[in-house]
Amino acid sequence: MRLIAHLAMTMLAIAPVIASGQANAATKPNFILVYCDNLGYGDIEPFGSTLHRTPNLNRMAREGRTFTHFCVTAGVCTPSRASIMTGCYAQRVGMHLNDRDGAVLRPVSPYGLHPDEITIAEVLQQQDYATALVGKWHLGDQPEFLPTRQGFDWFFGVPYSDDMTERVWKQDGSHWPPLPLMENETVIEAPCNRDGLTKRYTEQAMRWIAEHKEEPFFLYFPQAMPGSTKTPFSSDAFRGKSRNGPWGDAIEELDWSIGEMLDQLVELGIAENTFVIWTSDNGAPINRDPDDLSRGSNLPLHGRGYTTSEGAFRVPTIVWQPGKVPAGTQCDELATTMDLLPTFAKLAGCELPPDRQFDGHDIAPLLFGESNAKTPYHAFYYYHQDQLQAVRSGPWKMFLPIDASPGHPHFNASQKPTTLLFNVVDDIACQHNVAETHPEIIAQLTVLAEQARQDLGDKDQPGQGQRPIGRSTDVSPRRLETPPSKSSQPGS
Repeated sequence: MRLIAHLAMTMLAIAPVIASGQANAATKPNFILVYCDNLGYGDIEPFGSTLHRTPNLNRMAREGRTFTHFCVTAGVCTPSRASIMTGCYAQRVGMHLNDRDGAVLRPVSPYGLHPDEITIAEVLQQQDYATALVGKWHLGDQPEFLPTRQGFDWFFGVPYSDDMTERVWKQDGSHWPPLPLMENETVIEAPCNRDGLTKRYTEQAMRWIAEHKEEPFFLYFPQAMPGSTKTPFSSDAFRGKSRNGPWGDAIEELDWSIGEMLDQLVELGIAENTFVIWTSDNGAPINRDPDDLSRGSNLPLHGRGYTTSEGAFRVPTIVWQPGKVPAGTQCDELATTMDLLPTFAKLAGCELPPDRQFDGHDIAPLLFGESNAKTPYHAFYYYHQDQLQAVRSGPWKMFLPIDASPGHPHFNASQKPTTLLFNVVDDIACQHNVAETHPEIIAQLTVLAEQARQDLGDKDQPGQGQRPIGRSTDVSPRRLETPPSKSSQPGS
């Protein structure tokens, strides 16, 4: 009864979307969103890598459009993924921090994306789109939080990160199960073979695309790699073949994957009606030695993943749709993952439900290279969990004079809090603090910071616009239940 009641409430909330969008199905674009895990800004050739071979991403850039200021909303997995699903800062939807897991959901957690939130999949599903998720979810592993309860017709993948393998977690004594590979709500393999994930995901995603080529579809394709381990996984065809060990092997297999998919779209005759975006959930962890790229590169940006640095928040992004996205072009305007939900909704012919706040914007003019298109952001906020650390407006990024939390990209515990100001357009490596010479910019950004505190909160100060995280009252691990079906075998 609870599930029926929830579905009824969700339908009522999305009703305005259904009523407003009556576009002919033949005119609705397909959407494919490829979301790598921990891939750095400098890890692929279109963004400056001379170490990794990425010919298919080079092709995608030649035929499409690169974004040099495309940002996520967090330096770690769960809050970043919450934003791409909901079009909101993670702080708004309660997915930035919880008392059991911290900022990143762990296995057997009672927490997840609240079922009352409206996801990008639910918006498109109600516009008669087929929806699928192939890859890493990481927004809750209990049944009420799984992708099949959040707008996806089909789910094939893992519910959390590739490093969350079987163990007893010291934090609370919980026993994590073997890493589960799931189809819909059933575990079909445990532990899953991580070496084969990129290849297997690609094959399953392409099979699903072929099955749904006659109808509008949305494929969310959050790849597992390079992932969260020090030595990423790859299949036999790529292992040991790059010049950068396991990290390079994994990236070169990701490049193969997108090449296969783009070729398929052309062969199926649906490329011109399919919008593809390729990006990452946050920057690379990187090693302390700047010459050691075995855990990725965010160069020429400053900082590492898991922080509020530019290297954590700005991610390599390429968009592609032959005949629609201008080929061989570059966008230097600020855009974010929060913009994809409102943009896809608009392109699908509908308006967003008016009963809640969204933080993203329609960025179609930027995606399709309209003349003089500008960023819709007057302010963009950099949170580390529940702490507001920095604010950006135009080219200016100000770090607030706060007590340092662990992992701050500029402060340490021995420093006196101070204000930092960088021009992140001209000073891409954030080497020159110009706070003293621009007091007027500091004053403007300080006002914007206070607006964020009032709306989204800051440490012990709750925000007026915050909504609750989901919480399950009946928690159990995702364990192997049935033998794998023939259709789910590798290579099928």
